[in-house]
Amino acid sequence: MDRRGFLFGAGVAAAAAAPAMAQETAAPSPPSPSTTGPDWEAVRAQFQTAPDQVNMNAMLIASHPKPVRAAIDQFRRELDWRPVTFLEDNNRRLQGYSRAALARYLGVEARQAALTDSTTMGAALVYSGLKLRPGDEILTTHQDYYVTHESLRHAALRNGATIRRISLYDDIDKVSEPQMVGRLMSAITPRTRVLALTWVHSSTGLKIPLPAISSALAQVNVGRQEADQVLLVVDGVHGFGNQDADMRALGCDVFVAGCHKWLFGPRGTGVIAANAKGWAALRPTIPSFVDSGAWGAWINNGPLPDAADGVLMSPGGFKAFEHVWAIPAAIDFHEKIGRAQIADRTALLADQLKAGLEVMPGVRLITPRERRLSAGIVSFDVAGLSADGTVRALRQRGVVASAAPYAVQHVRLTPSIMNSPAEVDRALAAVREIARA
Repeated sequence: MDRRGFLFGAGVAAAAAAPAMAQETAAPSPPSPSTTGPDWEAVRAQFQTAPDQVNMNAMLIASHPKPVRAAIDQFRRELDWRPVTFLEDNNRRLQGYSRAALARYLGVEARQAALTDSTTMGAALVYSGLKLRPGDEILTTHQDYYVTHESLRHAALRNGATIRRISLYDDIDKVSEPQMVGRLMSAITPRTRVLALTWVHSSTGLKIPLPAISSALAQVNVGRQEADQVLLVVDGVHGFGNQDADMRALGCDVFVAGCHKWLFGPRGTGVIAANAKGWAALRPTIPSFVDSGAWGAWINNGPLPDAADGVLMSPGGFKAFEHVWAIPAAIDFHEKIGRAQIADRTALLADQLKAGLEVMPGVRLITPRERRLSAGIVSFDVAGLSADGTVRALRQRGVVASAAPYAVQHVRLTPSIMNSPAEVDRALAAVREIARA
């Protein structure tokens, strides 16, 4: 096979073992939900985690459930056994399966999903790839994360765009949907071309009302020429995998996320998804190894595509292919349990945690109690202790929390489907003991 075939992994005579492998790696998935709902103990049994820890950090880096571990291991063994020929025969097709699975989960077409390594890579590729003109404005918020702010700063240095930040609210205790929508819409100017937001804030756990924001933005765009319309770009990682909403429900144009958090997908994988309007506004940054059009244009010295799609936007290069190819196992795991059931389970555990923290002396709950304004992240403060000090004290008691890496830090516990109500009670007891000390 020539270099072109190798890079693209065309798989002219794809290995007969691959379809069988796909069936084999799907086999260990948990049983389908019964009429009374999922067996959450069976779901928890899919994870291998240290029994001496209550691990509530799906928001950072998640454990792989059994189906994902099995898929990664199967692909790893195939690559170890015959690295060159297995890669040549299967890479393009298996990456296509991964894009298609993510696209299905997000409610877009297969070519509208790109594979990345993380949310950070996805945000950088999107903001660096925006077709902006000098003087165009990107509107974001003070509450957004370092990755968004730094990616935007780098992009503005390249294309001459300006960045403006506003506050979504003044007091998290008084935040409301109309307040956030109103502040964003009133901040849009004739020069605004991009609204850069985060679905669920990793500092406070606030979930912003994306459907209401996108609906209001659509009214703003009605009176604008196509080239002047405002694009809605969303860092969706902390809702991706724990909320029952796809891109159509959210109304965003571009969505970036990592797969190794709430989705419990392979570590080092992520996604960019965009609708037709979103892809038309983007150019790729890293050469693709699976887009034959770009390769053919290079070989024949022809015109390169001006607009991106998921195939062209997926960065090439050599990577942990066994992880990239195992993404469908994570999607299958979630769909077999049920997306709505996962969202409800996550909300129930978060509700339990928030209810306990809210009435605890010496503790201030930061995350809104309303499900409309929160997801799986629960943030709080303990009086007299720094966030890092609280995290250390909790870990001494076998509860793994984290401190938000912001100028103002909060403690975070993030229950997920790998946790139980008993573990939430154990975490609450540990916080209570620390707050009394």
